[in-house]
Amino acid sequence: QVQLVESGGGLVQAGGSLRLSCAASGGTTSNYAMGWFRQAPGKEREFVAARRWGVGNTYYADSVKGRFTIFRDSAKNTVYLQMNSLKPEDTAVYYCAATPFYYSDYDLRQGPKYDYWGQGTQVTVSS
Repeated sequence: QVQLVESGGGLVQAGGSLRLSCAASGGTTSNYAMGWFRQAPGKEREFVAARRWGVGNTYYADSVKGRFTIFRDSAKNTVYLQMNSLKPEDTAVYYCAATPFYYSDYDLRQGPKYDYWGQGTQVTVSS
């Protein structure tokens, strides 16, 4: 059973940067697809970014493309979300997720396709 623990959230001013970490335990995630999702108050959870295992293709929501980067350190069994040029609308609880299954590019953006979830970390961007 894989457990995921996020960290790195906090309060930052607009234009600033944060790096979120998602440490996996209970098994290696080197052959997993990893994703980041977020949920703002009163809104549904939405896809942010995902990375396949192997060749490591990456996918981003249009709202974060060019500002966020998902990458992993296999030796540390950790996936990261580097967030630059943060905006107030990026304020949300950020969750990492993992799945050992291969899905289409479309399905990797769907939360129900992921089997394991972290507890979330709060990101607040002030204007």
